[in-house]
Amino acid sequence: MTKTFGSMSVAQLSVLIQSAAVDPVEVTEAVIDGIERHPDQSIFTTLLKDRALTEAKASSARLKAGRSLGVLDGIPIAWKDLFDIEGRATTAGSTILAKAPAAKTDAAVVAALKQAGIISLGCTNMSEFAFSGLGVNPHYGTPHNPHGRDVPRIPGGSSSGAGVVVAAGLAPVAMGTDTGGSVRIPAAFNGIVGYKATRGRYSMDGVFPLAKSLDSLGPLCRTVQDAVWIDAAMRGVTAPNIAHGPVDGVDIVVPTNVVFEGAEAGVVAAFEAALERLTKAGARISRITIPAFDEILDVMAKHGALATAEAFALHRERLAGPEVAGMDPRVVMRTRLGETISLPDYLALLEARQRLVDDVERLLGNSFVAYPSVAHVAPPIAPLEVDDALFVSTNGKTLRNTMLGNFLDWCGVSIPCGTGDAEMPVGLLLSAAGKRDEALLGMALSAEAVVRGDFV
Repeated sequence: MTKTFGSMSVAQLSVLIQSAAVDPVEVTEAVIDGIERHPDQSIFTTLLKDRALTEAKASSARLKAGRSLGVLDGIPIAWKDLFDIEGRATTAGSTILAKAPAAKTDAAVVAALKQAGIISLGCTNMSEFAFSGLGVNPHYGTPHNPHGRDVPRIPGGSSSGAGVVVAAGLAPVAMGTDTGGSVRIPAAFNGIVGYKATRGRYSMDGVFPLAKSLDSLGPLCRTVQDAVWIDAAMRGVTAPNIAHGPVDGVDIVVPTNVVFEGAEAGVVAAFEAALERLTKAGARISRITIPAFDEILDVMAKHGALATAEAFALHRERLAGPEVAGMDPRVVMRTRLGETISLPDYLALLEARQRLVDDVERLLGNSFVAYPSVAHVAPPIAPLEVDDALFVSTNGKTLRNTMLGNFLDWCGVSIPCGTGDAEMPVGLLLSAAGKRDEALLGMALSAEAVVRGDFV
C-alpha cells in the first residue's frame, strides 16, 4: 500500500475498512505510530492512545460481526483542544487550564461522531483561547506548515494543529472551530478543504467558547465529500442528504471591494485561474461591489469587534487575576481591547449586523460568493514571533476575508485552487447565506475538481 492511512481521504479509508481489507485496530495503531514518529511534536497537545485503541477494538468487533455503524466506522479523527473529551481538562491551547477539572462527558459533537463509529485520536494544538488567525502558540509550540519548504511557515489559526495534522498526512480528518476564520484559514494555508457550517448547525455543548454570537464548527479534511459525511454524522443523520449541485448555470458573485486589497499577485493569479475554469464549466461569474463589506469595517472601526467584546466578557476575571501571568501577552493585549467597548457600542454592533445580513441577502439572493480565503500565503514564523507590530498587522490581514462571513452569518468552504509565492497553497472561499449549507456543500461537491485544477 503506497499511501499511509493518515494520508488517505475519509472516503478512501472507509472503502478499505468496510471491505475488511484493513482492520480499524491496524489503522489506529499505524496512525498513532505515524504521529509519534513525526518530527513536529507540536501538532497535538494530547494523544488519546488508550481511548483510541479501545474504540478501534470496538469498531473491529462490530465490523467482524457484520454490524457496521456506517461509512465512518473505524475512521480516526483529531479534535481541536476546545472540545471536551471525557476524563481530561480542555486546555483551549493554554497551560493555565491544564489543571482545570476534567470534563465529565464528551462534547455533544464528539459524542455524535462516536455514535457513528469514529475513533478519537487526540487533541490538536491551537492559538491560545482561539484568539488569533496565525496559529502561533508560545506554550505548546507552533506547528509548522507542511508545505513550507524554504523556511518554517505558520499553519494558520486558530485551528493550527487541525490543519497541519491533515495536511501532513497524519490523520484523514480533524475538527475545528471558526469564529473569524479558524477553519477556513488553516485549510487555505495548508492546501486542504475546510468547511465552516452556519452558526448553530451543530450543538455547541462542551465546546470552549470565544465569542458565542460568532462561534461555529466544521471539519478540516481532504475533500468536500469527506466534509459532507462528517457533517451528516455531526447532526446525527445516518446518511447525507446533500445532492450534487450543477456548476453549469450557477451564479457566483465575486466582490470587487475589500477582499483583494493588498492581495499577493500569486494569490490573485491562482484565484483568477480557478474562476476561468469555473467559467469554462458553465458558471456565471459576476463582479460587483458588496457595500456591506466596507460597512463592516467601518462599524468595527467605530464600535470595536464583536469577537473582542465577547472574548473580554468571557475572560475578564482571568485578566484581572494571577492567571494572566501565564497567558500569551499578545492574547492578553488583544482581549483587553474589549474593555473599551461599551454596552452601547456592543448593541450598535448587533443592530448593524442584523441590518447588514438582511441587506446582503437582498443583494445576493441565492447566488454563491467567491473570493480568496486569505489574500496572502502562509508567511514565515520567525519574524512574527519577535515583532509585535508585524504580528498584529499580519493577524488582521489574515482574518480580514474570512471574518466577513462570520459577521454576516454565512457558511463557507475553502477549497485549494493552486499555489502562490514559494509554492504555498492558495484557497478559494465559496460562501453562501446562513442556513444554505446543503446548497453550498452540493455546489462545492461538483465544483471541487474544477476549482482544484492541477492542485493535488
